[in-house]
Amino acid sequence: MTAFKSLALAIDLASVRRDQAIAQWQAMLRAQAFAQEQMNQLQQYAKETDQRWAQSAQKSTTPELLHHQYQFMERLNQAIALQGGAIANASRRADLAKQDVVQAELRLASLKQVLSHRQAAQAKELQRRDQKQMDEFASLQTQRQLRQQAENNL
Repeated sequence: MTAFKSLALAIDLASVRRDQAIAQWQAMLRAQAFAQEQMNQLQQYAKETDQRWAQSAQKSTTPELLHHQYQFMERLNQAIALQGGAIANASRRADLAKQDVVQAELRLASLKQVLSHRQAAQAKELQRRDQKQMDEFASLQTQRQLRQQAENNL
């Protein structure tokens, strides 16, 4: 029974670990989605800024204003590139967290399988013992009946 208690404890701990891994994975997925949303906002802002610039530049512009616009767009594109790196990093972390979930699930499943096999082995052993006792009892009964028949025949 102690072996089953220790396995049950291991299963409980593995379940907790799996639940923690799932929570971590979900947090990583939320971080990835947040990073993607920021990228979408940056790209949308860049697109809107380009459109506004194109409209206002048709009316009038100066070389200095044009230079500042190019610098601003260059910085905005750098921010977009950095955000792309943040998305890649978040994606990588989410993938690692998913692998942790898979490993935790495998560990939990293997512990449950070990417990199941041990319980089945114990049940089989108990069944063998019961069968042995029944066979011994039947043998004793048969021997008694044979003795009684032998005594009655004398």
